[in-house]
Amino acid sequence: MTEYYNRLLRQLAIDYNCTLEDLKSEKVVITLPALNEGRRSYAPGMPFFQMVTLGATTVIMADECLHEFLYSLTRDTQGHHLLEFGSLLRINGELEKYGYEMEPTHHMFLPCREVRTEERFPVKWFYGSEITPFYGDERFTNAIAYPAPCPVRPDRITVAALDEDGIMGMAGCSEDAPHWQQIGIDVLPRCRSKGVGTYLVTLLMNRIIEMGDIPFYGTACSNIPSQRIALNSGFAPAWAETQAVKTAQQ
Repeated sequence: MTEYYNRLLRQLAIDYNCTLEDLKSEKVVITLPALNEGRRSYAPGMPFFQMVTLGATTVIMADECLHEFLYSLTRDTQGHHLLEFGSLLRINGELEKYGYEMEPTHHMFLPCREVRTEERFPVKWFYGSEITPFYGDERFTNAIAYPAPCPVRPDRITVAALDEDGIMGMAGCSEDAPHWQQIGIDVLPRCRSKGVGTYLVTLLMNRIIEMGDIPFYGTACSNIPSQRIALNSGFAPAWAETQAVKTAQQ
């Protein structure tokens, strides 16, 4: 995992407009927003507030109007506590003054061990434009962009498990930054608890690694089934992050 973790630090430095030293500082670091080349982007326009924690270190990239509030908030708080409910509630209250609100916190995973799996289900692979017929399919809102392709995070590969009734589930990856492939998974209700999710995610993770790219996996902190798939497929928790978006009436 060390190789992936070092590459993660380089990516987060781009995403959060900070330095590698900041990410290793074991402190709370506050930076100004920037649209750096090669960054991951999950909302349009200049970021207003984004926060990431690696456990010991937390970096907040925020508009300058928030800095005085953030310095006060973080003065006596360990960084990882800033992603807990009480701190997020206080941050959200400040964001509301500017027409923004917090999005959910996501727990993010990187590969930590090699996992090889014997064939369990027939599968079919789809690449690039072969994915197009699945856009708008409500069965696959996590595996691929929904309801239409996302130019900023293009879908690259999907793999579907099949049985006599059709598709059982689908895992897909989007290239969220150059060579960073985020994996998503959808398993049809009739096929859950059969190992389909773990099987597909493992296959896709290995394919991405064979390509020389970096697979990563993200899920909500309360989505226990999704976290189990990540752990069973060879991923381990690596970071957590959240961001603010404009409120609906903006």
